[in-house]
Amino acid sequence: MTNREFSESDIHLALDGEMPVEERSAFERWLEIHPDMQARSHRFATDRDRLCETLAGILDESVPPRLSGVPLVPEEGVKGPPRFFWRALAAVAILIVGGLGGFIAGRVHWGVPLSGETVADRAIAAHVLYAAEKRHVVEVGADQKDHLVDWLSKSIGVHLITPDFSGAGFELMGGRLLPSAHRPAAQFMYQNRSGARVSLYVVGDPGSRETSFHLLEEDGARAFYWLDNGRGYAVAGAVSENTLLTLANLAYTQLAFSETK
Repeated sequence: MTNREFSESDIHLALDGEMPVEERSAFERWLEIHPDMQARSHRFATDRDRLCETLAGILDESVPPRLSGVPLVPEEGVKGPPRFFWRALAAVAILIVGGLGGFIAGRVHWGVPLSGETVADRAIAAHVLYAAEKRHVVEVGADQKDHLVDWLSKSIGVHLITPDFSGAGFELMGGRLLPSAHRPAAQFMYQNRSGARVSLYVVGDPGSRETSFHLLEEDGARAFYWLDNGRGYAVAGAVSENTLLTLANLAYTQLAFSETK
């Protein structure tokens, strides 16, 4: 008999089919006495179905030219790419085939881990606040990108890059450091020619499990968020769900590839 308290991380395990069979009954009873978590579980399942529907045709698309020359099997004696490389190539396929099939891995547990929804909530709050600014949207502009990335990387203790969203029509404006009662976070702001703004939120959080994409909507904005490699990410903005999903995929792929360098 399982005698432990469950959390949001276990919701992901259950939806991903990763929860041990012997814990399933206790988990279902826990959901019954925690209506808020039961509602959250239903919402995550709905998000999974919406993502599957949105991405249904992607598996039939041809491999992008920039990836067509990548060898799938390393030559003998040559060390293959780190696991993040394969995650980047398989990200979309896993989202479709596995639904919420998160990339579950062993983690170092210390402190109080942030939930993915907390990351998204803070990302949306920060986006709503600063995207409306006229003169002080960012602390450091894109013209000082190298300084910005170095400063924020040191400040939050995470190796950062600024994903290129130009293919989706968004250019980097700059970024800022976001203070927090728990741990500082970084925000990169982007804007398209129409003036629409989106932001990438990054926070280091080595206590959280890894998850695939989820969607949170509030305050007239939405965010796709995920946890990966001891970090929480969210792409937030008051733009269409499809546009935001495209940007989240771009961010995920580029961030994953940056880990191989």
